[in-house]
Amino acid sequence: DKVTVTITENIGSEKYDGKEKTVSGYTVSIDNELYKESYFTFSGDATVKGTDAGSYDMKLKPEDFKNTSENFTNVEFVIVDGTLEISKRSVTLTSATDDKVYDGEALTNNEVTVGGDGFAEGEGATYAVTGTITEVGETANTFSYTLNEGTKAANYDIKTTEGTLKVTALTDKVTVTITENKGSEKYDGAAKTVTGYTVSIDNELYTVDDFTFSGNDKVTGTDAGSYDMKLKPEDFTNTSENFTNVAFVIVDGTLEISKRSVTLTSSDSTKVYDGEALTNNEVTVGGDGF
Repeated sequence: DKVTVTITENIGSEKYDGKEKTVSGYTVSIDNELYKESYFTFSGDATVKGTDAGSYDMKLKPEDFKNTSENFTNVEFVIVDGTLEISKRSVTLTSATDDKVYDGEALTNNEVTVGGDGFAEGEGATYAVTGTITEVGETANTFSYTLNEGTKAANYDIKTTEGTLKVTALTDKVTVTITENKGSEKYDGAAKTVTGYTVSIDNELYTVDDFTFSGNDKVTGTDAGSYDMKLKPEDFTNTSENFTNVAFVIVDGTLEISKRSVTLTSSDSTKVYDGEALTNNEVTVGGDGF
């Protein structure tokens, strides 16, 4: 009668750590109680070894086993595979999250945190962090990685998570002083004009490109007098999200048209008495003249 000897290879489960793992041996199951394990010999290698993540089969073969009992003539050896399973290490790489108040300089953070199972001893990666932001807002802290020499990607399940870089607006007060241009002219019957203004800012981060002007920076006059450009703070609007507290202060500048200084001088005249009235109708215009 047929005797079936089932050889079940031992199994093992390990996590990759850079070191060699081993599973050896097998178990025996026989469908006839008369047949004993001592009735056969084994000439194979019941050992399986592995280092890298993967599945390793012991690869025993029926011909590795030989019946040695004369009491049985029909012995079949059946192999049930058993494996050494070395699982990958689960690694998470997370770039830093950071924030700051706007200061005109780029916000960066090159830190990358290794989580999960981490790398095996002596293995790892180098990182190139490219995330950057200068203006108010937020962005991903992007990065890439390169495995070190001797670190095999196949031994790892690597996931990356990008942190967030955030720049918030400067809330400190910024004062923009608008000084109207001024001019001084003498009245001559022609219209006189002054245009424009100068800007002074008490924070070097804030520039003239950060606001707009919607008023009229021109003043015109003809007659003698003082003419104000009459700019108003509301003529100026902050357009930068980097600043939330901007005040516009106006310093008046005027067009001054001065009066002309005119002297009118009647003529001097003399004569010897002749019984007739002495007159002279000439008047001389002096000074600035008309």
